[in-house]
Amino acid sequence: MELNLVEKTKDSVTIRIKDADMTFITPLLNKLSDDVNVSIVRYVDHHPELEEPILYVSTKKGTPGEAIKKATSAISEYYSKLNISK
Repeated sequence: MELNLVEKTKDSVTIRIKDADMTFITPLLNKLSDDVNVSIVRYVDHHPELEEPILYVSTKKGTPGEAIKKATSAISEYYSKLNISK
């Protein structure tokens, strides 16, 4: 998965995601949506052969980068605690 910054302002960010993996994107969208400091989370999945999906995050407090880092850390922590045994 490759991330490319499309646009960044003080309270929003637009990121183009090449080879998006929904196994990661879905929990990320859920965590961002649950964040009280995030005002808008939008994921636009275009036709896969024509254009890469876009993630848009806007915050009312803090920066979008902080919100994304917080969400990815929470996802990483959740999966690292899974105990899969035979």
